Amino acid sequence: MASSSVHQPPARPGPGNARDAIRYPGRGTVLLMSVAVGLCVAANYYAQPLLDTIAQELRLSSSAAALVVTVAQVGYALGLVFVLPLGDLLERRRLVCVLTLATAASLALTAAAPNTGLLLAGTALTGLLSVTAQVLVPFAADLAPPEQRGRIVGTVMSGLVLGMLLARTVSGALAEIAGWRTVYWAAALVMLALTAALDRRLPRHQGTAGLRYAQLLCSTARLLRMEPVLRTRAAIGLLAFSCFGVLWASLAFLLAGPGYGWSDSDIGLLGLAGAAGAVAAQLAGRLADRGRTTLTTGACAFLLLGSWGLLLLGAHHLSALITGIVLLDLAHQGVHISNQSLIYALRPEVRGRLTSAYMTCYFTGGALGSALAGVVYSRAGWDGVCTLGAALAMLLCVLWAASTRWMRERWRRQSDAAAVLSATLMGGSVLVAGASLVRLA
Repeated sequence: MASSSVHQPPARPGPGNARDAIRYPGRGTVLLMSVAVGLCVAANYYAQPLLDTIAQELRLSSSAAALVVTVAQVGYALGLVFVLPLGDLLERRRLVCVLTLATAASLALTAAAPNTGLLLAGTALTGLLSVTAQVLVPFAADLAPPEQRGRIVGTVMSGLVLGMLLARTVSGALAEIAGWRTVYWAAALVMLALTAALDRRLPRHQGTAGLRYAQLLCSTARLLRMEPVLRTRAAIGLLAFSCFGVLWASLAFLLAGPGYGWSDSDIGLLGLAGAAGAVAAQLAGRLADRGRTTLTTGACAFLLLGSWGLLLLGAHHLSALITGIVLLDLAHQGVHISNQSLIYALRPEVRGRLTSAYMTCYFTGGALGSALAGVVYSRAGWDGVCTLGAALAMLLCVLWAASTRWMRERWRRQSDAAAVLSATLMGGSVLVAGASLVRLA
């Protein structure tokens, strides 16, 4: 394969430095990885604004068309469990290029699908392979110098945020001009070009797991048991992405309802308000490099809680709704990047499996939030959805507070009575949040 483009920082004086200086990725390589992450994750979202058009052409019912989204998510979940850990076992550049090339083939299969079976097969494969984005993130972390790891991970993750947001807008616009199949043909060609660029620019990086595939999968599950920081951050990520899922699974119902009466294209454009998450990814990454992950997580957790107050007002005020969306996405991305910065620092040799364990929990949170939002909206409307989101955000704040070192040290310094009072108040917060969930569900 072609040689990589990397940046070589000045070596410190000393014997052998000219030969042994560590090579780090240059800005061009980091930007390419960010674009690649965005394109890989976008492949899993092109279908969402096209479901009605696809259903009409293939003569599908609405429930059958909805399976396109379902199988994409199932494929992605399977990829997190069975594909992502391969980053610790195989040579990374070759793995990434094979996956992006296979993604191009799966997109072409979807574009050419003459019936529902092949359409679902292509969509499921694309979902499975879109975890390439999650292979690239720990790859970037491995290549980055320790003092810049948070910034580089934040840059790469900003591509993921933009890919999620822009996929729907671009696919909808292109389908209106040239048909839904053109979206997938164009995406397949872009993935082919991306494969060539990655093969040329990425450095080689051999996985160091030294395990068989079955052992690799088992060791991923053991990491959750062995690493308390991973467990805590996985739970925090689960709750943060649950809030994200609650919002975006129910927002279309509010905007299409009598209060707003928006069309599908109008609703899709509102998703661009979430582009603020790309800014949050950059800022959180820089703060992580300065050792401020705990503070960043706490600030974002309370910002997430506060955003639901604005979203509640958003039922009747568009400015409050847009502000709430922006703040929620800022907070969610800030928590996510802080989590990744911490777990990538745990054990560099197993970053692929750490990502697999974390992202599986994180994705589970999104699915849980989406599922709860549908039930709650049907029973309690937008007010109920905002109560649900606030309850999940409150649980996140409580979990963050309970996990911080300064809180544990403060409890140890308190008298027994004060410690019992603090624990009672925190436990009461958990019970209130839990009761809200039970009442709404």
